[in-house]
Amino acid sequence: DEPTNHLDLDAIAWLEGWLQGFGGAVVVVSHDRAFLDAVATTIVELDRGRLRTYPGNFAAFERRRDEELAAEAAAAARADKLLAQEEAWVRQGVEARRTRSVARVQRLQGLRAQRAQRREALGQALLAIDAGMRSGRIVAELEDAGFAWAPGAPPVVQGFSATFLRGDKIGLIGPNGAGKTTLLRLILGELEPTAGRVRRGTNLQVAYFDQQRSRLDPDATLAESVSPGSDWVEIGGRRRHVIAYLGDFLFPPQRARAPVRTLSGGERNRLLLARLFALPANLLVLDEPTNDVDIDTLELLEELLQAYAGTVFLVSHDRRFLDRVVTSTVAWEGDDAPGRWREYEGGWEDWQRQRARARPAAAAAAAAAAAAPAASAAADAASTAAAAGAAAASAPPRKLSFKEQRELDELPERIDALEAEQRTIGERLAGQELYTREPQAVAALRARYAQIDDELAAAMQRWEVLASR
Repeated sequence: DEPTNHLDLDAIAWLEGWLQGFGGAVVVVSHDRAFLDAVATTIVELDRGRLRTYPGNFAAFERRRDEELAAEAAAAARADKLLAQEEAWVRQGVEARRTRSVARVQRLQGLRAQRAQRREALGQALLAIDAGMRSGRIVAELEDAGFAWAPGAPPVVQGFSATFLRGDKIGLIGPNGAGKTTLLRLILGELEPTAGRVRRGTNLQVAYFDQQRSRLDPDATLAESVSPGSDWVEIGGRRRHVIAYLGDFLFPPQRARAPVRTLSGGERNRLLLARLFALPANLLVLDEPTNDVDIDTLELLEELLQAYAGTVFLVSHDRRFLDRVVTSTVAWEGDDAPGRWREYEGGWEDWQRQRARARPAAAAAAAAAAAAPAASAAADAASTAAAAGAAAASAPPRKLSFKEQRELDELPERIDALEAEQRTIGERLAGQELYTREPQAVAALRARYAQIDDELAAAMQRWEVLASR
């Protein structure tokens, strides 16, 4: 039941792999779309009081559901038109009423009954964000910044340099306990660096979405939480009554005066979003906003953040959410050095690709550094060898051999072929027929999809090495 809510990315990846190899049956409740894509072979949706079953993973379910909803809307529109025509006929004058047929009246009664029994789609939260005043162009600038909780303690942040500009949407990722919240507080000025320099921008209006929900008073009413001391909120220059505003977040009028302690986890999340978006802010700080949020609200939140003119700092383990929202990713790399963080362009998938390409280069650099002392000792022992080494070092890079040139020429075609194969596998995994006709092939296709990732990274790395010579 929501197993990924408080897991970090490494733990989620491990769980996915374990479930894919598990021989028994698995029933999972989750709003993590990437997780469902990786492990689910059947989706069961609870929709307006009914259960519907869809073969395939979440991507296949999304396509089928969209098609069904479109067909349902078209059928409802046709039924409403026919009902309106029949209602107009039955209201005609005396002559028409004298001649109306019993069958037609019965059809009208049937249409009325169908309309009354129709399951209307559940509401979606109608979110809007007030971007506040325009901040300065630079939101935060860090130069070799570091932070440790005490002298001599291991650094949480060390040697981190980055510049964040107005309109950037930055994702922070790392294992639980790595210090993502500490880094955020350092960037925002809530903590002073113990090394280096942090410069904050001007005219910053910060609004927080708190992961621990600690910023909500359990005894306050919903209306008081959103608009303390007033029955009105102002959103983008437009004044609205707080009860109507809460209605946009699916809270009925009678709940507006209920205390916060009566809310479920998902309802608290919606209330936090309502309060967050009621504040004029040009800098949003969202700490795990996707926990306990239903998929419809999650997708709408994605669209809003994409259109938001301000700056966003986002801590999340929801890979699909990161890919759709952020423009850059700050990732923890403390396995290499304590407190090391690095910024990458793009979202989670972009970070995965860039990290895969960077690892071979980093390993080669480390090997070269390790070999340097031995080479130096050999040069000291033999002056002729040192002279030869110096001459070789000063010589221009050697040209590609015939075999290497042919390899370089063939690499783009190989990369294209791998990407095409991966696309084909991805389409099969997202489809429905695979899971009904060839369920035994699913595991092999998923393994091949992951293997292509490694082959692509190696091919790209090799292409860069050869092309630079």
